[in-house]
Amino acid sequence: MADVDAGGRMTDLLVVGELCVDIIVALDGELRFGQHEQLVPSTTLTMGSSSAITACGAAAAGVRTTMVGVVGRDDFGDYIVRELASRGVDTSRIRIDESLPTGSSTHLTRPDGDRAILTAMGSIGEVRRADASPDALASARHLHIGSYFLQRSLWAEAPALYADARAAGLTTSLDGNFDPDEEWDRGILSVLVHTDVFFANEQELTGIARTATADDAVESLLDRMPAGAVVVCKLGADGAVAARRDGGATVRVHAGVPELDGRLVDTVGAGDSLAAGFLAGLLSGEPVERALALGVACGTASTRGAGGVGAQPDRTAAEALADRVDVHPS
Repeated sequence: MADVDAGGRMTDLLVVGELCVDIIVALDGELRFGQHEQLVPSTTLTMGSSSAITACGAAAAGVRTTMVGVVGRDDFGDYIVRELASRGVDTSRIRIDESLPTGSSTHLTRPDGDRAILTAMGSIGEVRRADASPDALASARHLHIGSYFLQRSLWAEAPALYADARAAGLTTSLDGNFDPDEEWDRGILSVLVHTDVFFANEQELTGIARTATADDAVESLLDRMPAGAVVVCKLGADGAVAARRDGGATVRVHAGVPELDGRLVDTVGAGDSLAAGFLAGLLSGEPVERALALGVACGTASTRGAGGVGAQPDRTAAEALADRVDVHPS
């Protein structure tokens, strides 16, 4: 039987979102067409999807985590469920759709960390509000959705799902990630009304808020979000900034990337691991500053392995690395 905490909740983190595999192709030069056979340093099959990478990262950090998503009945789907379970994620609420293949993303990565992503949707975007049933919400402390702009079947239902979650006593978070159509809408502002923590990079922030700068975007989004909400701006190699309101003023803290032994392998899923570390901190009662340090620590550590889950740290390693993160007012 699942462990139950004093409040009767069986899981700390309920992650609702897309499931897919990642195929990581490392390039050491430019990609050539014209029927060239091109030798590459490596190809790796690993866990994909923002939502699942966050779930795995949170579980690695000691958070009781349940994944809600959809896969096809195929080898990729079997691989995803097996990998999630092996990393300590509860997979009992994953639905199999017989009519669709499991989604996949092929990442063409370069030594400088840049990459192109080619995604075949398949079952990606098929998770629905009904998959996060009332009993699933009743069993959890926190609801998270990643890659919002890929969640096609949730766009119309997400505001109600988040309202349901908050009514059931859950806190909530959302990671928009990149919008392939670059429209930056799909009802996301209506979801943010019910969102306690929002993760985004500068491009995503300005696109969603329709502002010229990320700082202006943060102000606009905090105006819409509940009291006490936090916007976490992911800055890649520059770390991250967390912004929240305190007595009417916006308070920002910056966490820089710590030095870490070993070469950078790739940046796939680093922002999703950052979200996992941040949520792990908040769910264990840490203040925003320490949660941000944990997030940056987890995101940094993940870049030392292939794919999003190849080098996610456990809680002890994350705490040790977080101790070396410089957090200061921004």
